[in-house]
Amino acid sequence: MIGIKYLNEAHLKGFEKYKYNCVDTSVLSVYVMHPFWNKVVLLCPRWVAPNLLTFTGFMLTVVNFFLIGYYDRDFTAATQTPHGVPNWVWLLAAISLFVAYTLDGIDGKQARRTGTSGPLGELFDHGLDSYSAVLIPIYVFSIFGSHDLPPVRMFFITLNVFLNFYLPHVEKYITGVMFLPWGYDFLMWGVSITLAITGIFGAEFWQIPVFGMKPCHIFELTLYVSAIITSHPIIITNIYKSYRDKTGKMRSFKEAIRPLVPLASLFVLCTLWVLLSRNGIIDLEPRLYFVMCGTLFSNICCRLIVSQMSDTRADLWNALLNLLCVTVTFGILPYTALGLPELDVEFERYLLYALTFFVTIAHLHYGAGVVREMCHHFRIRCFKITPAPLSQSATPVDGMEDIAL
Repeated sequence: MIGIKYLNEAHLKGFEKYKYNCVDTSVLSVYVMHPFWNKVVLLCPRWVAPNLLTFTGFMLTVVNFFLIGYYDRDFTAATQTPHGVPNWVWLLAAISLFVAYTLDGIDGKQARRTGTSGPLGELFDHGLDSYSAVLIPIYVFSIFGSHDLPPVRMFFITLNVFLNFYLPHVEKYITGVMFLPWGYDFLMWGVSITLAITGIFGAEFWQIPVFGMKPCHIFELTLYVSAIITSHPIIITNIYKSYRDKTGKMRSFKEAIRPLVPLASLFVLCTLWVLLSRNGIIDLEPRLYFVMCGTLFSNICCRLIVSQMSDTRADLWNALLNLLCVTVTFGILPYTALGLPELDVEFERYLLYALTFFVTIAHLHYGAGVVREMCHHFRIRCFKITPAPLSQSATPVDGMEDIAL
């Protein structure tokens, strides 16, 4: 991988000792989805590698992103007459998303069936999920459109989704336990049903007010309120209990908040560009801006996952944020106040294009490099089942939504 190694000896030794530890109390997950997945996984041939299921599910979300984006590049199709996105696209997206959700639910079960559970599976699963955290909300943005949900509000919704995904991993970094959030299963069901309804009744259905509020505003409010009520307080409580009962990693305050620094930096820099852009970059290229933010978020999140799984120190800074710093500086400088010509709108657009291209290549290189290094270390193949040593085959689970019932 061009001579770059992303994992050091401490990472690899930490992965050798890693044991998955999670708690799932979601009623929907425990009583509905896991019994369903237990039956579905029996239909899967034993020669199919669990990571292949994970990757296939992720690619379905990518196909949805490009398919919907083809018909609705700038989130204006929702208010077009006739509607810019054919109904069959929404139906196909609904089916694809639910299949992706199912594959994400059975990959760990397939690993246990085939005796191939290990740290690579969990890292691979969570890493791809961190990328899906930006792709899936974009489906819903296209349903409602920028007329009722302006791109700047879409942006803050996206940051909220990122935070909800990231904090459980920070929690695990501190406590050593993954407390699976309730919101994930309800979100996947909610988005799948919303896409299906759109395919049956058309996007016009979501223009009908409910108790005087448009559905897009109810969706927006629900995401914020659910985070405040069902996510953040529970995470804080679990962290407090781990220190009180001395059951966690017992990291100092300075060490415990290290993972929050790169995420906060990403949020601040991206928000500055959105609010102070010389040409309104979020309105010029909203979809691409979200992809850029999501790619950087995924890289930050993946590095945290590597740290918490290998029990090593979390990064205090992400090198890709240096590129973002430079780009944002060009995008928000008060040129006229400095006696300089105003920033050309096309130049700012090209800045976003270039940044998105470079961070995407860098992130894909990082992901491929980490997978390659882990496969080499454990003498396994990512997409092909390889007989694993007894110590690895005893590892419990390798997926965020997969627990032994």
